[in-house]
Amino acid sequence: MKMTIFLLLQASPGWLRLSRGERGRIAAAGLEPFTRNGLSLRHFDAEAFHADCSDVAMIEAETPEAYYFAIEQLRDTALIAEGHFKVTGIIPSYENGFQAYEAAHAV
Repeated sequence: MKMTIFLLLQASPGWLRLSRGERGRIAAAGLEPFTRNGLSLRHFDAEAFHADCSDVAMIEAETPEAYYFAIEQLRDTALIAEGHFKVTGIIPSYENGFQAYEAAHAV
């Protein structure tokens, strides 16, 4: 089953001080691991609606390993390693997982 993981992120004041162009460059390099190996990434702005996270990344992964390896790579990028973002929560999930369970355990 494909996993869907929601990363709750908080942008640092230093990130917000960067120009939009610089943010775009750093983000493109940092998010590159999520563009391969059966992964997809969607980004949602949350700062106007939530006090504990400014951004939500929705990652879809074909395998837990693909997700894990991408997160390891992300940790080595400027986005995390230089403190531009802090991960404030991780919500792993399976879309309609109950349906797969029911199908696998049908009598």
